[in-house]
Amino acid sequence: MKKIFTLLLTLFAFIVQAQILTPAKWKTSVEKISDTEVVLIFDATIEKDWHMFSQHTPDGGSLPTVFDYLNQDKNYSLVGETTESPYKKVYSDIFEVDEYLFENTAQFKQVIKLLNKDVKKIEVFVEYQVCKEACIQNEETFIFDISDIDIVASAENASSVIPSTLNHDEVDDLSFVSIFLISFVSGFAALLTPCVFPMIPMTVSFFTKQSKTKAKGIKNAIFYGVSIIVIYVVLGLIVTAVFGADALNALSTNVWFNVIFFIILLIFATSFLGAFEIMLPNSWANKVDQQADRGGFFGILFMALALAIVSFSCTGPIVGTLLVQAASKGGIAPLVGMFGFSLALALPFMLFAMFPGWLNTLPKSGGWLNSVKVSLGFLELALAFKFLSNADLVLQLHWLTREVFLIIWIVIFGAWALYLFGKLLLPHDSPQTNISVGRLYLALLVSMFTLYLIPGLWGAPLQLISGFPPPMSYSESPYGVGYSKAGGILDNKIQLPDGAKYGAHDLVTFTDYDKGVTYASEQNKHILLDFTGYACVNCRRMEDKVWSQPTVLNLLRDKFVIISLYVDDKKELPENEQYKSPTTGKTIKTIGNKWSDYQITRYHANAQPYYIVLDSEGIDTNKPVGYVPNVDEYKAWLESGLK
Repeated sequence: MKKIFTLLLTLFAFIVQAQILTPAKWKTSVEKISDTEVVLIFDATIEKDWHMFSQHTPDGGSLPTVFDYLNQDKNYSLVGETTESPYKKVYSDIFEVDEYLFENTAQFKQVIKLLNKDVKKIEVFVEYQVCKEACIQNEETFIFDISDIDIVASAENASSVIPSTLNHDEVDDLSFVSIFLISFVSGFAALLTPCVFPMIPMTVSFFTKQSKTKAKGIKNAIFYGVSIIVIYVVLGLIVTAVFGADALNALSTNVWFNVIFFIILLIFATSFLGAFEIMLPNSWANKVDQQADRGGFFGILFMALALAIVSFSCTGPIVGTLLVQAASKGGIAPLVGMFGFSLALALPFMLFAMFPGWLNTLPKSGGWLNSVKVSLGFLELALAFKFLSNADLVLQLHWLTREVFLIIWIVIFGAWALYLFGKLLLPHDSPQTNISVGRLYLALLVSMFTLYLIPGLWGAPLQLISGFPPPMSYSESPYGVGYSKAGGILDNKIQLPDGAKYGAHDLVTFTDYDKGVTYASEQNKHILLDFTGYACVNCRRMEDKVWSQPTVLNLLRDKFVIISLYVDDKKELPENEQYKSPTTGKTIKTIGNKWSDYQITRYHANAQPYYIVLDSEGIDTNKPVGYVPNVDEYKAWLESGLK
């Protein structure tokens, strides 16, 4: 009786472990807006402790939800982007990026315009990932019947059907505060450029001479400052209105967006470093100056506009960079950024006009202003490569790996340090025999930061710049240049078997099942079959926290052949290898589809991580397990498979 009871418990444990998990349940509906427009509604109910990811979750982390609207050609067109309910932002210490996720519920809406009156059904393919202790990469095909719709909304009320994208991120207040602070500091940096700083005493002198009384001077100065703020805020509003809040957010993960702004920032940096100046036409400045001479509030407004135009060669690159950064955030970020920048720019003009005696405390214009401009050029150059890195990560080209990115930054900041020490002269610099104490301190700070970056080449996490360089996994040598965790053996001293590569901790890993089994049979070793995903958080946690421990690592290296099957691999299978799954009925087109279907068909499971021990012939030797963060427990499970 005891043996039967034990057998039943084991069987029950296996059934629970191997079940097909469906933590996200979907309901769809459709609402009619007009005779030609309808809105498709996707409602997901997510089980407790599980979460699903936004369409806009940043690259380098978990997989976003993706909507593919099928058979659009001549049948219907999409009106705007697919909108979604507010998401939650959570920092992932595994992927070192912020992730945008939904808990409990999620809703997506898409307005479509019908082009063919005979269309009766609309088919939408959705890919999404849900995670808890395991991650599940899933897909659904929804068919919307639009032949008979009871709910009719007027075209005028169409906007009420779609949630505002400005409420897209319920916890993005912190991001907006960050944007404001960065923009505010950038505004003060712009003040210290050769185009703006000399204008402070000139402008304040104008106000004090034109104003008959002190009260009038203060009033005019305040209006002048407000005019500067209004001009830049309107610029932010125009950017938001032209591109659209949600469109800007979507652009942040677009390859062309990142490449184009890499080029733009490269041009800005080159300008600041002294190669050329970005100038607006002189005719613009002349016309504005003529209007400024009219006096009164109207004249003051044009004086503020004149400041913006005349100082453009210095402020333009800074404003452009802020707008690029704000654009990648989406929402009202461009508006917030321009307000912070213009506030910092306007405050000194207002304050010095109110208290003209303070002008005597200002340092004289000189070569130090060009040093500020050049320093901003170095910063813009470093930031430019972040955008190029984003594009490389999306395409998975591995051109700008972590090591290459860090080397570029080390060279840029190292050159900046040499410049600050006076060892490097640029076109508009004058020879100098000494440097100021303030410049010395900045040079020391930049030098320390440069030295801080160097250990990153040998695997240091570099928490100070977390999120800027590519993640550790996106590198030529994941544990640092010339270093290997696999017993200290260098990669180039091991001849890899056919079809193998170095995986986590330099473990020899196969990504093709058949080649892995063949090699295991030749070596007479057991197999660790690892169903995983590139964007699987807990897969990385297992590798980082459990596989890395010497007792487990030695066991994996000496006793097992590892076969890692990535269920989110988007590479397409050759046409002759594509098939329709007998289990799910879905068409298997990609390598990831193939391994996901294999997991579902053979093991009746669809969550990752998912581990099985096989013998050298590919026969299971113990029951599968999922996420097992306890090192001793996982080691015992591996040993049970060997027995």
